[in-house]
Amino acid sequence: MTATDPAPDLERATLDKAASENFPVAPFFLPRAWREDLMAVYGFARLVDDIGDGDLAPGGGDARLLGVSPDAAEDRPALLDAFETDLRRVFDGTPRHPLLRRLQPTVRRHALTPEPFLALIAANRQDQLVTRYETYDDLLAYCELSANPVGRLVLAVTGTSTPERIRLSDAICTALQIVEHLQDVAEDLGRDRIYLPAQDMKRFHVRETDLAARTAGASVRALVAYEAQRARDLLNEGAPLVGSVHGRLKLLLAGFVAGGRAAIRAIAAAGFDVLPGPPEPGTFQLLREAGVILRGEG
Repeated sequence: MTATDPAPDLERATLDKAASENFPVAPFFLPRAWREDLMAVYGFARLVDDIGDGDLAPGGGDARLLGVSPDAAEDRPALLDAFETDLRRVFDGTPRHPLLRRLQPTVRRHALTPEPFLALIAANRQDQLVTRYETYDDLLAYCELSANPVGRLVLAVTGTSTPERIRLSDAICTALQIVEHLQDVAEDLGRDRIYLPAQDMKRFHVRETDLAARTAGASVRALVAYEAQRARDLLNEGAPLVGSVHGRLKLLLAGFVAGGRAAIRAIAAAGFDVLPGPPEPGTFQLLREAGVILRGEG
């Protein structure tokens, strides 16, 4: 590795995005080994999303690391294919990208399988082909690929996976994905993506052009409130996961649920008008929600 090697900067730029997430990715109170493993998983998930969204760092450094020609640095399907090839080296070989090299010890320590990682890649492939979802069930099937594998990996890394915990984790992760979609309606529309189910849009008399307005009208607000309640119900369904574990993992999982609930409260406080930009919860609200969950009050 030379002094001009861009790999460390690309790796750090991706991992630094953890600070902007709705929920704590690898908070300080966790054991160091867990923090390192969770950040390795986060680095993978963040990078695959950046590839799928076209949000890679300028200059084509990630493409070169994956063996993709600079001429194809904007070809998202080609980049996802190359990323999958490099992921498979994590399990049998030496990966090229530094974030996948960081992931390899985590995979080996916890005997992780390729399936959850491949699901996250599949979700981003789907994003290149599917930009609208007809029904809520269609959206849930997408979340099964795009969100639920992350929770399953957290359970695997912490050695706490059981079928019931996986079921509860899936409910939480799907809820967090829906909340993120609600926060990012305007941003997603700019990418020609709509994650509000078409059937629900019709029910609330919302047209796609309504989502392009600077502020939301009554119909859009009612639709967002409806989807937010669905996310809240899923968080409530999954919340018993927190009480099923102990110690610092309990704090981490409470943070996930609290992040979702606080984000929903922020959306509600904005009158369900998400079009001017993502309503963001404050630290106090996040801590308050976490306290409620840890006390077993909700």
